[in-house]
Amino acid sequence: MDLHSTIKNLHPLEIKILLYYKKSDELTIDRVEKDLNLKSGNGNQALSWLEGKGIVQELRRTASVFYELTGLGQEWKEKGSPEERILELIRQRQKTMQDRPKLPEIAQALKMENKDIGSAFGSLSKLGVLAMDGEKKVTITLPLEHLDNPEKNPLLAHFTLMQGLFNKVIMDGGILAETSLSDAEKKIIASIAKKRGADNAAFRLIEREIVVFGFTTAEDGSVPAEKAAAILKAQGITGEEIGVLTTEMLAEGSWKGRAFRSYNVKVPPTRLVPGRTNPYAQFLENVKDKLASLGFEEFDGSLVETEFWNSDALFMPQFHSARDIHDVYRIAEPAHARTIEEPWLSNVAAAHENGGTTGSRGWNYAFDRDFTRHLILRSQGTVLSAKTLPAAKIPGKYFGIVRCFRYDRVDATHLPDFYQTEGIVLGEEVNLKTLLGMLEMFALEVAGAKEVKYVPGYFPFTEPSVEVHIKHPVLGWFELGGSGIFRPEVTESLGVHVPVAAWGIGIDRMALMALGLNDLRDLFSYDIESVRLRRTKAAASMPKA
Repeated sequence: MDLHSTIKNLHPLEIKILLYYKKSDELTIDRVEKDLNLKSGNGNQALSWLEGKGIVQELRRTASVFYELTGLGQEWKEKGSPEERILELIRQRQKTMQDRPKLPEIAQALKMENKDIGSAFGSLSKLGVLAMDGEKKVTITLPLEHLDNPEKNPLLAHFTLMQGLFNKVIMDGGILAETSLSDAEKKIIASIAKKRGADNAAFRLIEREIVVFGFTTAEDGSVPAEKAAAILKAQGITGEEIGVLTTEMLAEGSWKGRAFRSYNVKVPPTRLVPGRTNPYAQFLENVKDKLASLGFEEFDGSLVETEFWNSDALFMPQFHSARDIHDVYRIAEPAHARTIEEPWLSNVAAAHENGGTTGSRGWNYAFDRDFTRHLILRSQGTVLSAKTLPAAKIPGKYFGIVRCFRYDRVDATHLPDFYQTEGIVLGEEVNLKTLLGMLEMFALEVAGAKEVKYVPGYFPFTEPSVEVHIKHPVLGWFELGGSGIFRPEVTESLGVHVPVAAWGIGIDRMALMALGLNDLRDLFSYDIESVRLRRTKAAASMPKA
């Protein structure tokens, strides 16, 4: 290593690390950012640069779980959990001899969604604390004098532990490490946390892989970082040198007496190649061309949808935890659509309440026609499949490549906004074999995978349901998407009386394989040349159609 040449190209962030730490120190991103008071992300950048220069190396990786308090969790801390608030409301009613309320009345009194009240009531009824009579009125099954007795009311210890978690997370800055929790606390927090951190969870579960770095040692036993630090100190370089001279600095005179970073004017500029297609955009166009050549018609629609088309028309109950996998972004203004199309609203409402004319018993609850008008960013491409059904030709084949939005922590295989390729095939002869043939085509010919497997899945709107998984050479096995045969509650309610095969596949993940990438974020990288190069190499190894 030419140390003097390397030092000339050090970034101020790298310099600060070299001057601050000793050769025996172990470094992590969090430690570096905390010790040096860096912005989030700067620690990762600096350590990556130093690793590329051979000054630090990765020592080990450890998986850790953390829990972050959400806005809903803050509300629970201040007002109590839904279970606590429902129980207190019922107790006050029974104390004052008022008529027992029904679930919609409880929701109105507590200003909560029907689905949240339904979920909380279900938890309390399972514990034998609440029950519902023949008139669907809610009552406490325990004697009132037992409610404050820990030996008679099992919920008291649960509520105490939960409030303890809220207090602890506030003291720890909003994030709890799983290693700091007792077994009882782990059990409680697991029941009120969700990995994708939706607004309807008190805690957001965060899985982090902590990478530990150490300084490298040369063959002669010397430590390049130690030598570099000595040279930096001798030259008076601190990492606080000015890199950009701004108009404000000139006006204020704050540049006076400060040192400036040197620039290597011989470094060639980044090569720009204008007028060429983005590799990912070209990949999407190729998928469209392939599906169109197979006789599929393309559909599209607005990014903003209603809860009705996004979930209700797909027979997802308004109160059910099945909606938790879709961590939607709600529209603030306007919050509701004016109307929902008839007769689809009435048909779908009947299917939820009692099955309507679908031959089903439905979900047996009062369908909330106000909730169904909520405006959201669509969380799945299946919303467009549902909207296409009423006007679809039979037999018919339809597809769309649509942008979807869900709250998610960004990593190599997850983004908060992503593309899905969505499709339906309608016809008297459509069956599971038809569907598996389509999935195989996507996995082998579009994604370029060499290993594929099918896993039974569950979706409220399909039966049977299948997930397709492919094996990435670096990331291993991951799910491409879900599929299945639409349930009669979906098709009959929307005027279709033949079998419908449907799928929703994460086309971003297919692109990882097809373009030879290892991280979804590379699909949106500014370094297009690098993506093009990897795409060329991947194309050479793809199976021929």
